[in-house]
Amino acid sequence: MKTDLSRREFLWQTGAATLASTMLSGGLATGADAVAAAKPAGRKAIMWDTVGVKGSILERFQAVKDAGFDGVEMSSHLPQVEVLKARDATGMPIPSVCNSRHWAKPMSDPDPAVRAEGVEALKQTLRDAKAYGATSILVVPGLVNAEVTYAECWDRSIAEIRKALPLAEELGVKIAIENVWNNFLLSPLEAARYVDEFKSPFVGWHFDAGNIILYGWPEQWIRILGPRILKVHLKEFSRKKCDNEGRWKGFGVGFFEGDNNWPEIMKALRDVKYDGWHITEQGGGATPEGLQEMVSRVEKILALGVS
Repeated sequence: MKTDLSRREFLWQTGAATLASTMLSGGLATGADAVAAAKPAGRKAIMWDTVGVKGSILERFQAVKDAGFDGVEMSSHLPQVEVLKARDATGMPIPSVCNSRHWAKPMSDPDPAVRAEGVEALKQTLRDAKAYGATSILVVPGLVNAEVTYAECWDRSIAEIRKALPLAEELGVKIAIENVWNNFLLSPLEAARYVDEFKSPFVGWHFDAGNIILYGWPEQWIRILGPRILKVHLKEFSRKKCDNEGRWKGFGVGFFEGDNNWPEIMKALRDVKYDGWHITEQGGGATPEGLQEMVSRVEKILALGVS
């Protein structure tokens, strides 16, 4: 249920509305120009796979726009022409593209042929991002399991990702590593070291505030990763539901109903001077009303980051 806005939230949203009005009165650019001109600081996007409303790519883009989001994080390997038409028709920027093949073709796999397919998927994600005007892509670097040791995952994934760096540099699109439940990069110090191993400004971090809760505190990770953070996923997680109902049930809560300390998270992002996109990867976007409720809650989170 929606709650009344605080004075601070009201001022923040009023300011955003004024900015939007000013842009419109001055003539808002369309298509690729709109993407290039979009200012990312404090803007809210949604991950494509969490948009559950039915319809074509264009219809789903329109539903996201109507709900109040500012952009969409796309999945890779979708029909580029359709995505571009939807982007241009709605004026919705695409700040990031998620590699849709990194689980099926992990770059840590024991089979060199699978790793090669993983690199090709990574390269296609970079090409999609360039086409859409995105500045970074989300990548799960590999996974540790009974067949792949921690050290093997580290060495293999770094070696394979390096093969895509020349293309990333050529296209001007950065590779952002995400923290997920892949039994790998389980501490912020280790995550920072992993990024630094590449010695490249084209490798950074895609920070997920929900995935961390199972084994850490987001605000601590943020302060250690600092300028390595290229994009942020907003996601809630409940330790209680995880403990009582099963691991994945921890994600079955809305914003402000779990264990994310959003004031501290936003303070940490402000302290490290993060001014990029905030992308929600949260359940509840299956209906227009669900998307609108999500926007309302995300705006309350973003209001906490206003100094």
